[in-house]
Amino acid sequence: MPADERDLLARVARLSLEQKVRLLTGANFWSLHSEPAIGLRRLVVSDGPAGVRGETWDERNHSANLPSPTAIAASWDDELAEEMGRLLAFEARRKGVDVVLAPTVNLHRTPYSGRHFECFSEDPLLTARIGVAYVRGLQSAGVGATVKHFVANDSETERKTLDAQVDERTLRELYLAPFEAIIREAGAWSVMAAYNGVNGEPMTESSLLREVLRDEWGYDGLVMSDWVATRSTTASANAALDLVMPGPSGPWGPALVRAVRDGEVTEAEVDAKVVRLLRFAARVGALDGPSAPVPSFDHARVAGAIRRAAAAGFVLARNEGSVLPLEPSSLTRVAVVGSNAAAARTMGGGSATVFPAYAVSPLQGLQTALGSAVEVDYSVGVRTSARIPVAGAPWVRRSDGGEGVEVRFVAGDGTVLGIDHRPGCAFTWHDAFEYPVPVERIEVHAVIRATDPGAYTIAGSGIGRFRLLVGGKAVFDGELKVPEGADVVTGLMVPPQVCHVVHLDRSEESEVVLSHVVGSAAAAGGGGGVSFQLGLQPPYGTDDEEIERAVALAREADAAIVVAGTTAEVESEGFDRSSLSLPGRQDELVRRVAGVNPVTVVVVNAGAPVLMPWADEVAAILLVWFPGQEFGNALADVLLGRADPGGRLPTTWPQSERGLPSVRPRDGVLAYDEGLFIGYRAYDRDGRSPRYPFGHGLGYSSWQYGSIHAPECAPPDADLRVTIELRNTGPRRSKEIVQLYASHAEGALDRPVR
Repeated sequence: MPADERDLLARVARLSLEQKVRLLTGANFWSLHSEPAIGLRRLVVSDGPAGVRGETWDERNHSANLPSPTAIAASWDDELAEEMGRLLAFEARRKGVDVVLAPTVNLHRTPYSGRHFECFSEDPLLTARIGVAYVRGLQSAGVGATVKHFVANDSETERKTLDAQVDERTLRELYLAPFEAIIREAGAWSVMAAYNGVNGEPMTESSLLREVLRDEWGYDGLVMSDWVATRSTTASANAALDLVMPGPSGPWGPALVRAVRDGEVTEAEVDAKVVRLLRFAARVGALDGPSAPVPSFDHARVAGAIRRAAAAGFVLARNEGSVLPLEPSSLTRVAVVGSNAAAARTMGGGSATVFPAYAVSPLQGLQTALGSAVEVDYSVGVRTSARIPVAGAPWVRRSDGGEGVEVRFVAGDGTVLGIDHRPGCAFTWHDAFEYPVPVERIEVHAVIRATDPGAYTIAGSGIGRFRLLVGGKAVFDGELKVPEGADVVTGLMVPPQVCHVVHLDRSEESEVVLSHVVGSAAAAGGGGGVSFQLGLQPPYGTDDEEIERAVALAREADAAIVVAGTTAEVESEGFDRSSLSLPGRQDELVRRVAGVNPVTVVVVNAGAPVLMPWADEVAAILLVWFPGQEFGNALADVLLGRADPGGRLPTTWPQSERGLPSVRPRDGVLAYDEGLFIGYRAYDRDGRSPRYPFGHGLGYSSWQYGSIHAPECAPPDADLRVTIELRNTGPRRSKEIVQLYASHAEGALDRPVR
């Protein structure tokens, strides 16, 4: 037995059963217990995967916002993925975080999945290669990666209770394959057991944890549960789960102590879990020693890395007549159209949320890059969201004239326990408030100031009991509930709203108070914690009016750039999409603009495939995913030819919704009836053509493929080396991604074409 293993066992031997069991449930939402008697300090975990938020959900807690995992995978560049992992490690250490809850290596089984943006690809090999590099980069700096969600957690509908029925061959060849590669090649330090069940066993109780993960793959790391995923004591403890999250309550604790004393779980099993926890702590520097040093990233380097990574994942899907790149010297006027152009989506919703210090919109990026020599006109085009957006500048201020709003924490007797000034109007607290007496309610005080005359819609959003006062009058006093059957994260990302319209003249003001009763969310289906928002919609034109304005601008412009995309209402953790169409009247907007300007470039700002019925009617299509805080700068780089669009599709973009795997369980069961045939494998089998196939992507140069050299045969377990002569025959420096596909010889098994 190695000396370090003997040391871990000796430390465990110094603890009582109660002390050991205490370590196996989180201390709170984001941290694990310390145990000074054995040299164990507190460990901190944080959500990823496109940034490290830290322990607080607060817009003042700034984090670097990296491109989403699908955008990274679209680069097909494992060196870039490893660099992003190192950048995340820098962010983690800067924030005092030991463990990043990423990467997500579930597959793009279907484009309907609400969390599609958080996964790498539909292909297990591409997912594995990018995932291995990501984990290596992260752990090279002493920060633990948590590979999730083990396994078959590929959609959101009923995710906490569904049972995924997957045959063993499909499970191993597709869904387990990325996990296996990352465990064996990158040595991931922790794995997260998913909410769902697989073939009749909840994943926190699944035999796959011991029989495949530990025994077959030799995994010696930590297995933690997804948050509140553990629903049993004995079954989960005997199934090789090590850590229940979050804490401090849960199904283990005193119940597990009793189970050990009653002989239902052996103390040796508990000891083994604690050993794995301590081994994990040692790896991240939480056992007898300081944390690993912060990697050497400065802020300018971080911004540059994010900007390069974003451009590397942009996929040029169409470029008729080589209209891209645009030549700035030939431009005098450019029309920029679309709500996502001014308020771009840089990240997906849910646990992937971070708060960057800044985010460059496409409009800002193009204005900066083109300068004063080119007139850049903007039109919103159409509204894409039916919800009232979160309130913000320039319409909201405090009563003392300061920026943002005043948040008051009030006790039951009316005493104001504390006051906080917040620049934003979305609020989330996961853990208890640190005041000497309980907080009964939270009040948000704001002044709404009209910039233009018209109707202003004020909204309160959240779960639980709320009171909304406008101009000193109560316009709502009641309960907002999570829709029946909805995931609790739905209530966090798209909570129910109550609205009130006030008519204001220019510069007229109205005082607003939104109060929430702390603890009322649980009874309304919202779980623990506190989360709510103050919303505001200033006056706006109708869609018809805005479309006509966009068309007028496009008609007079040298080029029209339409930024179309999804919203948090349709693409987020917690729920799946019901349609692949762009929300609102965006399809109509694109067609109308393209009808008056032959140089119409559509930038698709979505984390997952959308339908593009107008694809053959526009000059160019650039798929940009959720590209992080440098979105606008990276977009300008690519549109103006300063950078090549480096991406290739990591997932198939369908032409219609026909034949796509379902995300809707029947009687609690989600049958993976398609077997191995997801994504391009299904299209190959059926002889159908998608809108854009897996691996598709154009560049700004041309390439000539020469002779290909490969052995005629190779042993079954040997690597196959293929050499290709490749020449850039275009006028520009460019990048080509060489893709090699293999087909099986004929046999008895039903195999994918490639």
